[in-house]
Amino acid sequence: MTNEQIILKERIELMKSGKIGTTGKFIFVEDGEGNKKKVKEPAQLHTFFAWKKKGYKVKHGEHAITKLDIWKLASKDSKGTDEGDNEKSFMKKTMFFFTDSQVEPIAEEN
Repeated sequence: MTNEQIILKERIELMKSGKIGTTGKFIFVEDGEGNKKKVKEPAQLHTFFAWKKKGYKVKHGEHAITKLDIWKLASKDSKGTDEGDNEKSFMKKTMFFFTDSQVEPIAEEN
């Protein structure tokens, strides 16, 4: 399963449990047998740093809504040199995720 699939699955579960809302849009989800189903798109879910890249910051006092095991790509060998053939993926267990309702735009300083 890719990171995108892992995160989408968690978004759908959080929406079903009532912990997060929807974007107001619809998406098509395919099950293991290839059947496609139209469902409401769950609210966005990103890490602290992903929100920061998008120009948002996590509101003061907010706690992550979920923690997921996702894949992380390591592109350096054990000696610290870059070699494209030595790319490895491994699970990173401490990735914390926040919804769009937990963030606010980063204010530009003058």
